[in-house]
Amino acid sequence: MILEQQPTLELLFEQLGLAADEAAIDQFVKTHQLPSEVILPDASFWNEGQSAFLREHWHQDDEWIVVIDQLNQLLHVESDQLSAP
Repeated sequence: MILEQQPTLELLFEQLGLAADEAAIDQFVKTHQLPSEVILPDASFWNEGQSAFLREHWHQDDEWIVVIDQLNQLLHVESDQLSAP
C-alpha cells in the first residue's frame, strides 16, 4: 500500500475505524492500557480486521510500523512504569 503522505497516529486511528481527533486518541490510550505480556495486535479490544491490519503491517515492517510502534508504546505506558526499578 503506497500512501500519499507519511502515516500518522491520526491516520492509523482512521484506518482502524476509530475517532482520530487528539482528545479521542488521548482517551483511547488512557482507557486501553495493556499488560506488558500482551502484544498490540493480540489486545482483546480489537476486532478481527483491526488486529489483522496491525499484525500484517507490523510483520511487513512497512511505512506504518513507526506509528504502530508508537501506539504500542503508548498502550504499554502503565505496564512499563510498573516494571521500572
